[in-house]
Amino acid sequence: MDRAIVVSQQGGPEVLEWTQKDPGEPGPGEVLVRHTAVGLNFIDVYHRTGLYPLEPPFTPGVEGAGIVAEVGEGVTELSTGDRVAYTGNGPIGSYCEGRVLPSSRLYKLPDEISNDTAAAIMLKGCTVEYLVRRTYPVSSGDWVLLHAAAGGVGLIACQWLRALGANVIGTVGSRDKAELAKANGCDHTVLYRDEDVAARVQEITDGRGVDVAYDSVGADTFHSSLDSLRPRGMMVTFGNASGPVEPMSPLLLAQKGAVFLTRPTVGHYYATKPDADDGVKALFEVVASGQVKPHIGGRYQLSNVAEAHRDLEGRRTVGSTVLEV
Repeated sequence: MDRAIVVSQQGGPEVLEWTQKDPGEPGPGEVLVRHTAVGLNFIDVYHRTGLYPLEPPFTPGVEGAGIVAEVGEGVTELSTGDRVAYTGNGPIGSYCEGRVLPSSRLYKLPDEISNDTAAAIMLKGCTVEYLVRRTYPVSSGDWVLLHAAAGGVGLIACQWLRALGANVIGTVGSRDKAELAKANGCDHTVLYRDEDVAARVQEITDGRGVDVAYDSVGADTFHSSLDSLRPRGMMVTFGNASGPVEPMSPLLLAQKGAVFLTRPTVGHYYATKPDADDGVKALFEVVASGQVKPHIGGRYQLSNVAEAHRDLEGRRTVGSTVLEV
């Protein structure tokens, strides 16, 4: 019998229980994957606490990497022993030793990408892909505000934006995180605990404002992001690390300069197989080329994922965190 993390009721990290769970057998079009590494993401916290409600009991986790252990009837594109990974455009459940998945959700890993790297980039990297290529297609010379620039998404985004030729202003919580963000392609950093973010952005851009603001923090940064935009700029709110944003009137967007506001999700940008294939292909290419080198800032045993959740919520993590199976 395999083991997995199971949440029987929403709550704090203590509800993450390491217990037995049968992964089942692969049916037609499915494969059994034995995980070697699983990615940690803030959406896992939202599921655990009930901010994004799920019916208990459930196994959290939206991305993972591993080895194909068994293939079901009709599966021809994958074979036993293949190294594979997947991202969060389907049912959750990666906090486990093994699971059955549709073969269409899995991507064979190129030789240049290790299993640990894959677990660190699938959701975060695919998030960055759709943000900078499709939500607001960033061009060379664009000004970008990026919150949580030293986080898992942030460090990948800094590097990808540098490759695109953007001018990146990143917010961080400490001087150490500022140095890390700069080392990964962030041109300017703002210490959000000590500085007025919008005022610093206007100063850095000589009053122009940024073309796009990528905000995964939520309640604490929403209005400073709007105040950082140029007229007709775009605000992209894609996370709630500090809590959900309060309801607002659409008139506010006019008052801020006829700006645009969108709330994207990976599930919508990766909803179809062609869209998902295109996004993962772009991610693998930018990582294999060396333009993006994921920073794995922490490793935890999957059985000890509660500690990882505490550190993530306490903003004690940097870069990507990998859960070892």
